[in-house]
Amino acid sequence: MSIKGPLFSEYSLTNDVYDEMFDKKSVRSPYSSLFHYINDISAMDLAKKEELAKKIFISQGITFTVYQSGEGIEKIFPFDLIPRIITASEWEFIEKGITQRLKALNLFLIDIYSDQFILKDGIIPIETIYSCPHYLREMQGMPVPHQIHIHISGIDLIRDTDGSFLVLEDNLRTPSGVSYMLENRGITKRILPDLLPRNNVRTVTNYPNSLYQNLVDISPRSSQPTIVLLTPGIFNSAYFEHSTLARLMGIELVEGRDLVVDDHKVYMKTTNGLKQVDVIYKRVDDEYLDPLVFNRASLLGVPGLLSAYRKGNVALVNAPGNGVADDKAIYVYVPDMIRYYLNEEPILKNVITYQLSILEEKEFVFANITNMVIKRTNASGGYGMLMGNSATEIEISAYKEQVNLDPRSFIAQPIINLSTSPCYIDEKIQPRRVDLRPFALYGPNGIEIVPGGLTRVALRKGSLVVNSSQGGGSKDTWVLSKSKQDA
Repeated sequence: MSIKGPLFSEYSLTNDVYDEMFDKKSVRSPYSSLFHYINDISAMDLAKKEELAKKIFISQGITFTVYQSGEGIEKIFPFDLIPRIITASEWEFIEKGITQRLKALNLFLIDIYSDQFILKDGIIPIETIYSCPHYLREMQGMPVPHQIHIHISGIDLIRDTDGSFLVLEDNLRTPSGVSYMLENRGITKRILPDLLPRNNVRTVTNYPNSLYQNLVDISPRSSQPTIVLLTPGIFNSAYFEHSTLARLMGIELVEGRDLVVDDHKVYMKTTNGLKQVDVIYKRVDDEYLDPLVFNRASLLGVPGLLSAYRKGNVALVNAPGNGVADDKAIYVYVPDMIRYYLNEEPILKNVITYQLSILEEKEFVFANITNMVIKRTNASGGYGMLMGNSATEIEISAYKEQVNLDPRSFIAQPIINLSTSPCYIDEKIQPRRVDLRPFALYGPNGIEIVPGGLTRVALRKGSLVVNSSQGGGSKDTWVLSKSKQDA
């Protein structure tokens, strides 16, 4: 297909890749208005909009931290100004699929920390659970308010070559990126103000209010609860997000040293003395949460916090121990969980995944390693991956040695051609690979999925890695209302 317009002169379509804006014959109808806008605007005006977006990000300090050679380097979060569009019918399918998945995962966490029926019935091997570093025996038999473990989640989705959505992974511990979703929308309102109402784009800006209400609803004390966001501090890679969410919700941003436990209750130190805390939105990893129970050297947590939680005097969001459910070795079993707990067939499918702890699967992966991506089961941020199609023989050999030392800690998946989306790069519109992280809130009144999410972009030409720590960026995600005709 020949795409007309000077800005699209370097835009090429690939047969085995789904493109978000174009099919093989024409512009997809949901993108029609956006496409014509880009074609009608001058290259100079588009460049000015990109420069304005960069200045806003810099002035507002919208940053993330990349860890290189043991050092944390703070960078401005890359933003692409061409939004990604999802139709109403596509979003309805995504909502149903994520809701089903979260219900099953939450039931799994309830079960795995109580009766463990799923293990007794042989659906998941016992050794797979007990070898998981994020399975917390301290949570066994722990009462969890409202039986909700997964208050906040980010489920990563990709498109297959036929345009269907697949789940890449589940983020159920401390999912990050929602602040960038909100900032991206704010920037879009500045640089493309007319296009949002013209395309009937649903809002994402209610997220802080919805999250705050969910936090209020799980408070052990019903009247005017005190809610705090617990951060590891300014050197954490997601500190911008922590401070942004605390500000938007109107709650205190605290570090472990600001809290103290007395008589199994949590208090915040203030200039007027101690004030009891009812709900903690924790952005500290579980292993650092309570030095009396987990890592005794931790200075990030609060001594005695888990005892206060066990007594029901404070609610923790997300619940400790969720890591066992987003371990990549457990991901393989989520479709089985849906069938087991809900007696339903999965709406959203998994990516084909091989467990390298199973000898036959490991041998198959090693024999086809140039077509595989191998990941650590408990790593994130794109760290520790091997992309078989771009790795050298030396890198492959060294990685195989690591796998053989601890096969349980690795899974493999076929390299999937992520869908492409138009991006403004070097003063031209070019295709780049994208994924999508919708954010879901699970409260006493049900599951709410924000109509948008974070579209992450692999900004490097030819790259399939969208993580910001690996050179990726993001763009605004438009979910169209039902009044806007679907493709």
